[in-house]
Amino acid sequence: MWFQQGLSFLPIALVIWTAATFTFSYIIAVTLHHVDPALPYISDTGTVAPEKCLFGAMLNIAAFLCLATIYVRYKQVHALNPEENLIIKLNKAGLVLGILSCLGASLVANFQPSMLVHPCISRFGRLRPGGLIQVRGQPGLKTALFVVHVSGGVLTFGMGSFYMLVQTILSYLMQPKIHGKQIFWIRLLLLIWCGVSVLSMLTCSSVLYSGDFGTDIVQKLHWNPEEKGYVLHMVTTAAEWSMSFSFFGFFLTYIRDFQKISLHVEANLHGLTLYDTAPCPVINERTRLLSREF
Repeated sequence: MWFQQGLSFLPIALVIWTAATFTFSYIIAVTLHHVDPALPYISDTGTVAPEKCLFGAMLNIAAFLCLATIYVRYKQVHALNPEENLIIKLNKAGLVLGILSCLGASLVANFQPSMLVHPCISRFGRLRPGGLIQVRGQPGLKTALFVVHVSGGVLTFGMGSFYMLVQTILSYLMQPKIHGKQIFWIRLLLLIWCGVSVLSMLTCSSVLYSGDFGTDIVQKLHWNPEEKGYVLHMVTTAAEWSMSFSFFGFFLTYIRDFQKISLHVEANLHGLTLYDTAPCPVINERTRLLSREF
């Protein structure tokens, strides 16, 4: 099968797992009425237990898969262009940017601002329809967690966007000798898609959080369509989801490239036992962990 060729399963697993992370946490959060169904922030679907536990665990695995994908891509470009100075520098820069983006995803997963949600009971002892109230714990701790969480989000999407830019430039420099022009144009379109999403998100969020729409917007999980700032909020969240989908599409373009990479294991046995005894015959059985078979 085409998805079993080489290491093509790696970007496929990354995209499927990350999409499942967002989907499962969204379904649980909406089912439990922790967020509104209409486009909440991605991280808002992982703010309240129990979905925050699932979101954090799955996002950590997604960060690891992303790191593995970025490293394999780095080794591939390095093997294909060992003497091109500019490509070598850009390839190293892409590796650093990719690692920072994965670090940001891990921070988002592990530093989620906690929010307790309790049913809102009327004075007659009955649960009000759709009545959920947000109870904040320690303000200082929540603020600290939120700062780290936002920093992780900036690293994830900010460094990730620059990573896409570097890889698009590399695709341009590697055509037509290494690959055709089609893959460059696809990555360029995905980069433009990501850039428009980033610009929309930054513009609308800057206006939304300027202070003109209240001081409690950051911690708000439920929005009323009649509230001031609702449109800006929806545009911001839509841009965030759109940016994520552009990332998914970009990593899927690696499938064809990774089909030409083989993975091997290297075993080097230095003795017949695991004890410190007299010298034993050395059995050498070597196979590259990441071979350069393209």
